[in-house]
Amino acid sequence: MSHDAPHLQPHTMENAQRHLVAKALSEFAHERLLAPVPVPSPAPGADAGGADADAYEVPLVGGSVVYRFCAWRLALEHWVVDEGSLTRTVDGEPRALDAAELVRELQPLLDIPDTLLATYLEEVAATLAAAAYKKHQGGPTATELLHADFQDVESAMTEGHPGFVANNGRIGFGLDAYRRYAPEVGRPFALFWLAARKDVTHLALGAGLDETTLYEGELDVSERARFVDRLLDLGLDPASYRFLPVHPWQWDTRISVTFAPDVARRDLVPLGPGADAYQAQQSIRTMFNRSRPDRHYVKTALAIQNMGFLRGLSPAYMRATPAINDWVADLVSTDATLAECGFSVLRERASIGYTGDVYHRTPTPSAHRKMVAALWRESPVTRVAPGERLATMASLLHRDDDGRAYATALVRASGLSAQEWVGAYLDAYLRPVVHCLLAHDLAFMPHGENVILVLADHVPRRAIMKDIGEEVVLLRERAVPEGVARIVQPVDDAEKALAVFTDVFDGVLRHLAGILHVDGVLREDAFWTVVADCVGRHAADHPDLDPRVDLRADRFAHSCLNRLQLRNTLQMVDLSSQSGSLIYAGTLANPIARTAIRVPA
Repeated sequence: MSHDAPHLQPHTMENAQRHLVAKALSEFAHERLLAPVPVPSPAPGADAGGADADAYEVPLVGGSVVYRFCAWRLALEHWVVDEGSLTRTVDGEPRALDAAELVRELQPLLDIPDTLLATYLEEVAATLAAAAYKKHQGGPTATELLHADFQDVESAMTEGHPGFVANNGRIGFGLDAYRRYAPEVGRPFALFWLAARKDVTHLALGAGLDETTLYEGELDVSERARFVDRLLDLGLDPASYRFLPVHPWQWDTRISVTFAPDVARRDLVPLGPGADAYQAQQSIRTMFNRSRPDRHYVKTALAIQNMGFLRGLSPAYMRATPAINDWVADLVSTDATLAECGFSVLRERASIGYTGDVYHRTPTPSAHRKMVAALWRESPVTRVAPGERLATMASLLHRDDDGRAYATALVRASGLSAQEWVGAYLDAYLRPVVHCLLAHDLAFMPHGENVILVLADHVPRRAIMKDIGEEVVLLRERAVPEGVARIVQPVDDAEKALAVFTDVFDGVLRHLAGILHVDGVLREDAFWTVVADCVGRHAADHPDLDPRVDLRADRFAHSCLNRLQLRNTLQMVDLSSQSGSLIYAGTLANPIARTAIRVPA
């Protein structure tokens, strides 16, 4: 194990600081936490296909600190800051860019509770450390990604969530853990397996799956024999135990310490590493099987603090996960419009949680109840036909080490016009999301990490949705099986529309529109015309659907993600009442409003 940190060098950190300060100014301005002021003299900036950026400044601390930059201000109040033009002065003197100092200077505007400021600053520092590592390591070019393997694309991603400023916190990981387990390192590792006593665990299984079949599919005969022999050697009855995979960091750092009594009394029995090599996905606690790609993803509890949450898994919450997934998958698979789009979901087929610890017997729930649990999710690899390849949808917002965009490379390699390419992408992604909402009142969390694109000839042909159990929601009252009732969370029609406005338009499409506009590939007005056409064609194809959810309305509520994290960086959303946790900052003009765009018939 090396204790050196070669990525923490002045030049890599300067690059990381510049990028994060630019992103912070952009996203905080988007959320109306600060208001850049136009200035007459242009800062040195780039030209985007003839669309010159304008010059702005942000005076802080009574005007003694001033940030100046060029930026494009686009639809949805999206700011694309030209990083090279960004400068900071203090009392008129040039100073280095420093994201932590920016947060400190902005604290009166950001309204971070004093008790949580240090935690947020730690997440900022960790985000900078990760960015410095990525810069030091380098990665494939946008052109190389055109032919890259699914998992090579996954590990090449550098940005994290496009909206959140502090998006790579991972508080708890040290340097060695980062090098072993960070998604962008792309280093395969083995899961650690425990035997958990059956009478203090809960195993939930999807339709048509039993416990024996689950383990036969995930573990080779020799592994299962080794696990059984280990229990027999300890004088334990293998029939009294289930096999439970955990993240190796979680075993070493949390379970072996925080659950030491449980291990000692043999409620949890360490069995050792498994034979398969797994690779962490962008969501960090989900692992893809590199040895056997047809086997399930495994998602485990991981007690690190990252982007507003401790990344645990609740055994109680996951009891219903397979049933919810089966219900959603049945609905999706029987809908003719979704079938035409090729849209599908990856079912979470089984979940297991340990509840024999003392933390489950305390009067007040805590994160300690979410430390020992796992689920198995279908792999998308078996759904790929010859000539097709997989890529996380987050890749459409990715720029390589030289600033070249993967989306731009895809458009140019496809042989299609930019409008045609964007139209194909929206038919694969936006149309099914809109249809699920309007036809079934069903909303996903369709950000880049949760969607896998199936590409052919560099064009998105269909989309596969994942992370169903924790994210899916039914937005009106309807009869569902008892085990599915948790996802029913009725809201009014205006808030229902936010499942597209906030999660798709603001959460994904504004970023893609900005990339294509600045790269000179497709002007943003043309981009949003294609979006309006996609929504309009769906409405024309389904005149029977309830028109009260109006996706062509003039304006919609501006739901702000960073404000959530700034309010409480330890738990930004109450999963039992996500709607009630939201923070709004007025409204945004809808870029596909009828009054803004005339869509050809």
